Amino acid sequence: MDGTIPITVSGDIVSRPFTGRAALAALALGLPAACLVAPAGPSAAAAISPAAPVAVGQEAAAPVAAGHLDLGAPDLPENRTVTVLAPGLTRTSITRGTPNQDLQWTAEVAIPSASPDPDAPASALSSEAQARSVADKLRAAGVPARVEHVQSPQLADAGGDLGYRVRAGQFPTRADGSVTITVIKAAGYAASVIYTGWDGDEGTSENTRGPWKLEVLTIDPKEFRGELASSFGPNLQDRETTSQLGSAAGALAAVNGGYFVLDPKAGAPGDPAGTAVRDGQVLSEPVGDRPSLVIGAKNEGSIQRLHWDGSVTASGNAGELVLDGINRVPGLIRNCGGTGDTPTSLPLHDFTCTDTDEIVAFTPEYGSATPSGPGAEVVLDAHGMVTAVNKVRGTSVPAGGHTLQATGADTDRLTALARAGRKLKVGTDLIGSDGKPLKTGGTDVINGGPVLVQDGAVNVTAARDGMVRSGDSNSFYYGWVHKRNPRTIAGVDAEGRTLLVTADGRQTTSLGLSIKEAADVARSLGMVSAINLDGGGSTTMVQDGQVVNSPSDAVGERPVGDALVLLPGRKH
Repeated sequence: MDGTIPITVSGDIVSRPFTGRAALAALALGLPAACLVAPAGPSAAAAISPAAPVAVGQEAAAPVAAGHLDLGAPDLPENRTVTVLAPGLTRTSITRGTPNQDLQWTAEVAIPSASPDPDAPASALSSEAQARSVADKLRAAGVPARVEHVQSPQLADAGGDLGYRVRAGQFPTRADGSVTITVIKAAGYAASVIYTGWDGDEGTSENTRGPWKLEVLTIDPKEFRGELASSFGPNLQDRETTSQLGSAAGALAAVNGGYFVLDPKAGAPGDPAGTAVRDGQVLSEPVGDRPSLVIGAKNEGSIQRLHWDGSVTASGNAGELVLDGINRVPGLIRNCGGTGDTPTSLPLHDFTCTDTDEIVAFTPEYGSATPSGPGAEVVLDAHGMVTAVNKVRGTSVPAGGHTLQATGADTDRLTALARAGRKLKVGTDLIGSDGKPLKTGGTDVINGGPVLVQDGAVNVTAARDGMVRSGDSNSFYYGWVHKRNPRTIAGVDAEGRTLLVTADGRQTTSLGLSIKEAADVARSLGMVSAINLDGGGSTTMVQDGQVVNSPSDAVGERPVGDALVLLPGRKH
């Protein structure tokens, strides 16, 4: 029987009434079901947090830090309910804050770009002079427009003054803003109705009361006898929901995983947009050296920056070529970060770089057929022997083997190296920050970014990890980093436990987290290293096949590229 333990944090007191196994243990000791009261804070964690199973006389271990989340005003009420899923595996549901009547819906105006490029997109942010000019024109049209200065929390390499936005009106519901939107559009501007509780502005008080809803999975590698692993479903190039991936794997619980291709114009939908390793096999290359969650064969987690060292080597020292990537459409690099990419070889989030000259490898995990198109494709059997050299791209990958696709100038280079009967070695090394190849045996890797916590301190590297774009009036940063959104977080605490966190957002009942707030939450949960995983509509947590959070997409749970699954049996 699983045990559920409600934990209420209020002021300086934490109380825990027991049910399930914990209640039986308490009764056996002659204690009431609600038997523990302890001061809130880190020192209380070991005293009040449950281990699984809770046995008579066995001291409970802490699944998460028992103090308040560092989120919003410090005096907010916070409730935690702990569910024991298996020995060494708990799920903690956290609600924090209360509904705030000061939060309203408002119209946010899209300000036309000042760029001479006629296709330059509008932005919510601009200079003060431009924002005031737009506001004046809207007031003349009868819209009560206001100009607001946007200050963003300072991160390790980004943040501060983002610019100015134009907003109009305050409405009790989203629908009440429709008339104002119509007038704004008649004046020549685009606009949308947004909730002020989703702002991540620094120094504002009305949006510090919440509410928030988070779910935390805690995996103790010393106690958990199952397996923490990644799953991408039947193939890499299709998407499935987190609940589908969890159910197919027979998982106790699951959360959505790393970034992936969504738009067919950016590659194959579902394909990882960053590092992916499953059971020791490298299936997708990194984005620059963006961070990843690395899961060892014994469920031990770590946050590591990995970079790519791909190669194609012919037997007999006949030559070597650079391998640009693995299991993705050649020429399309989602999130950038490759070699020779246009417009940049640095990470650039939610952007698709291009490269006309590439060699990309494929494994059977990609799907039933490789991408078709001009170029060349070399087929290798399970021993690396060249069995075919095709003058166009698009075929099936032999069991245990590879294919190699080439485009542009690399087409002739690959076909010259790949003669029938010759052996080719496909090198897919992931190099750590120590300069050594990652030992992938039994390892799983999920991509993410930016870094949130490093060496026990908040250290958000938004610019390094590609979340800052130049020349867009901070528009992307404003929406993705600064504003509150649903988030999924992965990290490791000082005891070596891996924590997987979802925070609901884009709802009035749960505001979501800015990236800075995500880092603060990770640190206050005890993580000494943490990264952001894919979020937004992808953010999902599943227990026993059922979604336990509230995904933000209007249609419900979003199909994703991969997931992290908690399996009841260990593979090794």
